Amino acid sequence: MRLPERVLEPVERISEILFGLIMALTITGAVSVTTADRLQIRTMLIAALGCNLAWGIIDAGMYLMARLGERGRMALVARTLRETTDHETARRMIANELPPPLDSILQQPQLELIREKIDQLPHAGPGLSGRDWLGALGVFALVVLSTFPVVIPFLFIENARWALRTSNALAVAMLFLCGFFFARYAGLRPWTTGLLMVIIGAALVGIAIALGG
Repeated sequence: MRLPERVLEPVERISEILFGLIMALTITGAVSVTTADRLQIRTMLIAALGCNLAWGIIDAGMYLMARLGERGRMALVARTLRETTDHETARRMIANELPPPLDSILQQPQLELIREKIDQLPHAGPGLSGRDWLGALGVFALVVLSTFPVVIPFLFIENARWALRTSNALAVAMLFLCGFFFARYAGLRPWTTGLLMVIIGAALVGIAIALGG
């Protein structure tokens, strides 16, 4: 049984969650809990959600642009290969397009087989597929949804100081989990990478706040 292909790769999903989380933390971290009243907290919640909604749309658009660029590049390479009469030149072009270490592993027979398969493919121009649009929707959803664990404590906890502490605790847990699962995917040390992700995330939020972001 063939498993369904992933719309977004694990690293892409983790990256979008981190992006949305840091954006939300930048806004909540700039609020002074000693002087903030309910109106200021409400304004902060709207700002955090609005910011991530906007960046979710922007990030989804950038995702579609990247996919369109990839498909356009592949279509251009395929057209050039079909127009190349020298098979040796075509094989070198294929090898140049392959990522390492495949470019050095595949031999001439394999490269020739790839050339023949490309030559048999139907002519198609660059475009976006349904999976691309679904991936963009996933990017948008991850950026926006990562806002909620950070802002929800302010909705249900009256004491602003405790709400901020709860929000920060949830943010730290999410940063750690992002690092942990990234490490498992990349073959790194999960606990060490999780802790490093917390430190790096806190540093990025601090820099963004200091620079007025």
